[in-house]
Amino acid sequence: MPIRYFAAILLGGFLLGGTLQTAPAQQAEVVDGVAAIVNSDVVTISQVRELVGARERAMREGYTGPDLADKIKEMRLGALKDLVDRQLIIQEFRSMQEKGANIPDYVIDDRVQTIIREEFGGDRAAFVRTLQAQGYTLTRFKEIEKDKIIVQALRQSKMTDSFVVSPNQIQAFYEKNRPAYSLPEQVKLRMIVLREGNSNDIISGANKEQVAEEIREKLKTGAEFDRMAQMYSEDEATRDAGGDWGWVERSTLNEQLTKTAFSLKPGEISPIVKIQGSFYILTVEARKNAAVKPLGEVREEIEKTLMQKERMKSQQRWIDSLRQKAYIKILS
Repeated sequence: MPIRYFAAILLGGFLLGGTLQTAPAQQAEVVDGVAAIVNSDVVTISQVRELVGARERAMREGYTGPDLADKIKEMRLGALKDLVDRQLIIQEFRSMQEKGANIPDYVIDDRVQTIIREEFGGDRAAFVRTLQAQGYTLTRFKEIEKDKIIVQALRQSKMTDSFVVSPNQIQAFYEKNRPAYSLPEQVKLRMIVLREGNSNDIISGANKEQVAEEIREKLKTGAEFDRMAQMYSEDEATRDAGGDWGWVERSTLNEQLTKTAFSLKPGEISPIVKIQGSFYILTVEARKNAAVKPLGEVREEIEKTLMQKERMKSQQRWIDSLRQKAYIKILS
C-alpha cells in the first residue's frame, strides 16, 4: 500500500477508537498466562478476559450451567481470534515502517486532546487521574491509542471499492430478503383515555364510564375528536396532541385495543373499551394495507448493502492472507 495513501486514511477521519472509560486497564509488564503465540508476539489470557468482561458479566445473568459454560467459551474464542487478527495487523504495520510508513506524533496527540475535550470536559488533570487509577502511564495510553489507529486504518485501507453490483445481484437480494422490505398494516389512530381514580378540572369526581359515554355521544354528533381529547383525555403523553398516536401497527397496542383499532373504518368512532378500570375511545383517521416496498424504492439501499458486504469480504481476505503466512499457536 502506498505510504501516501496510508497517511491519507489516518488523516481522513479513521482516528476515533474507544474512549478511555471503555479501554481495558492492563499492566503491560504483567503477563498472567499466554493465550496465543502470534509470530514473535503473544496474546495474554488477561487481554482476552478484559475484552469480554462486560459481555461475560451480562451473560452470567441470563444463562446457567452448561449453557453458560458453552457461551463463555464461544465468546472467549471469538475474542481471542479478534486479538490475534489485531496483532497480525500491528505486525504488518511494523514491516511497513521499514519502508517509511509512520504515524506522526501529532495524530496521537490530537487523539488524546479529543478524549480530554469530549470525555473530561477539557480537564487534563481529571484525565491524568483517571489514567493513574486504571494503571496507565500517559506514554502507555498513547501506545494503546496508536495501535487502535493502526488497526483501524489498515483495515479500512483493505476495503476495496472496485466492486460493481449488477442488476441481477440486486434483484436476487431483493427476492431473497423480501420480508425485510415488507410494510405491515397500519392505522392512523387517535384515542381518548379516562381512568378510574384520576381526576382533572373538568371531570373531577365524576363516574368515568358515564363521562366516556357522554364524550362518545358528542363525537358521534360531530364534535372534533382532537378537541375532545385535549379537554377530557387523561393520557398525558397524547392529550396535548389531541390523542394522536400517529401510525400504529398491530404490535403497538394490547390485544383488545388492537382488535378494536383495526376493525374501524376511517372516521368511525369505536365503542367504549374498558380495560382494568380505564375507558378508551378510539378513532382511525386513515389506513395503510400491508405491502412490500417496490424494488425501485430500495434499489440504492440494496446496492450499498452489497457493496459493504464485498468490502468486508475483501478486508477478510487480506486478514486471511496474513494468517496463512504467520505462525499462530493457540494455547488457551
